Amino acid sequence: MKKYVLLLSLFINFASNAQIDRVEPPFWWSDMHLSEVQIIFYGKNIAQNQITVSNGLVIKNIQKTENPNYVFVTIDTKNVAAQDFVFTFKNGKKSFTQNYALKSRRENSKFRKSFDASDVIYLIIPDRFANGNPKNDSSKDTNEKANRSIPGGRHGGDIAGIIKNLDYIKELGATALWPTPLCEDNDENHSYHGYGQSDVYKIDPRYGTNEEYLQLSSELHKRGMKNIMDYVTNHWGWKHWMYNDLPTYDWIHQFPGYSQSNYRMTTQFDKNASKIDTKNCMDGWFVPSMPDLNQSNPLVLNYLTQNAVWWIEYADLDGFRVDTYSYNDKVGISKWTKAITDEYPNFNIVGEVWMHDQAQMSYWQKDSKIGAIESFNSNLPSVMDFTLHDAIGNVFNENNASWDKGMIQVYDNFVNDFLYPNPNNLLVFAENHDTGRFNEIYKNDFKKHQMAMTLIATVRGIPQLYYGSEIGMNGDKGKGDADIRKDFPGGWDGDSNNAFTKQGRTAEQQKFFDFSSKLFTWRKSAAVIHSGKTTHYIPENNVYVYFRHNDPSDNELQTVMVVINNNPGKQTIKTSRFKENIQNFKSGKEVLTDKSFDLKDEIEIEGKSALILELKN
Repeated sequence: MKKYVLLLSLFINFASNAQIDRVEPPFWWSDMHLSEVQIIFYGKNIAQNQITVSNGLVIKNIQKTENPNYVFVTIDTKNVAAQDFVFTFKNGKKSFTQNYALKSRRENSKFRKSFDASDVIYLIIPDRFANGNPKNDSSKDTNEKANRSIPGGRHGGDIAGIIKNLDYIKELGATALWPTPLCEDNDENHSYHGYGQSDVYKIDPRYGTNEEYLQLSSELHKRGMKNIMDYVTNHWGWKHWMYNDLPTYDWIHQFPGYSQSNYRMTTQFDKNASKIDTKNCMDGWFVPSMPDLNQSNPLVLNYLTQNAVWWIEYADLDGFRVDTYSYNDKVGISKWTKAITDEYPNFNIVGEVWMHDQAQMSYWQKDSKIGAIESFNSNLPSVMDFTLHDAIGNVFNENNASWDKGMIQVYDNFVNDFLYPNPNNLLVFAENHDTGRFNEIYKNDFKKHQMAMTLIATVRGIPQLYYGSEIGMNGDKGKGDADIRKDFPGGWDGDSNNAFTKQGRTAEQQKFFDFSSKLFTWRKSAAVIHSGKTTHYIPENNVYVYFRHNDPSDNELQTVMVVINNNPGKQTIKTSRFKENIQNFKSGKEVLTDKSFDLKDEIEIEGKSALILELKN
């Protein structure tokens, strides 16, 4: 009997050793630029095994760490056709196997077209947008359960709800969708925003499945729209499956233990910064529940790179928005970004660089001359124009212009475009999921809303809208993030107001929507706005005038004149001042009202209003 128990014990122990709990990435593709793939096999004492693979596939390297539950196996897939392989794990006389697939890529996957200045991006919080499948509101595998009565709780929005309302987003004039992270976030509370991810290869079951995410991409593409993933390189959530069993001690930044970031991103390039301040910014944790990833660890960097490429290939993505980009190890994140754009040369990535100075923001855009001073290149194609956002949040309440108040703030923002390597690839916005809501700041003043939306729709760059702004939604940042991330009315069965449909909107909501839809639908076909040059004029009497125009050598000469009157009173502007751009054009047709304006002598514009004039001969 003792002998039987001993044998049974040995068998159980071996079975435990043989168990593979995770394989990441779960599969790969043939004909990839990133052909050397580092596979993580995770299981109890997995590193004790010898590892071989079938079909002549080359294992380039096997790396073990201080944690025996991990083994990092690098395979070389160059010139290897799509097929299935079998890894064999052997420990003495005992062995077990693990299948692994190399799949075929989509045709022309490498050269996929990404988002650019021809697009309008619609940003949503998926949990707060629409509940298309109430059955997945809570999950037995995740901690936080749905409860709409809790402002910062899970409310049940999901991928099915997004798909259900894609035609609404298209009708608005948006051409690309940016949902905040959809991967699993298993925090006990406030998990709805998704930035504390617990599994970066798995869609949160309260949103749906990986297959449903593929369906979302497919449905967007059927409508000629693009899917932008919100990617987080700086941190995971403390419920991430690796956190309690780290592959290496330095997988995350430890001091030892926890230290919070000082949030002083200027230390990344400040020549006078102390080493401790620089370290605390870059290595400190964003918040206690978000372990800070160490991108200077090659294993971590490789993991993040492969995961990002995996999602692009798997879900047929069209772009990334990268959260807290400038908090990462800047050398590591520049390598991550380059690896992705090497794999996909046309792929656009916009990074969140929340700073309030154009020189500091431009440091982070690819090929920045400011970064080049210290031989740094972020390789990041796009950054977010936070200084324009800052101006938009104040300027429309400044009725009386002065040297530095009123529309001069907007003018001065574009004065500094010379700092950016590519100002046409900046993300322009009036608000997002982290800022005060525009309609709250301006108390739902429709005229001010019109001026702000006209501005971001017609200046250089890529406009981004925040869900609900187009129907006048507001929310007070002072009451907490949940108040600026309210449920979209009509997204849940039983909502008394359904703003997804014309018949369900209030008169006020319809007024906002009609304006927004007409403006951004017009922008879709306005090539001169997408790629034209800008000439602007110093504001006078709080009136800002600028032109978007093509070169005379272009096949179709097109000029658009934008007039934004931030003065409460009606203004008359003399057209002679703008002869440089008006040239021989005789009239301008206002794109939203179809009203014609004679350009011979002067133009009248109502107080607190905007005009978009397509110039005609």
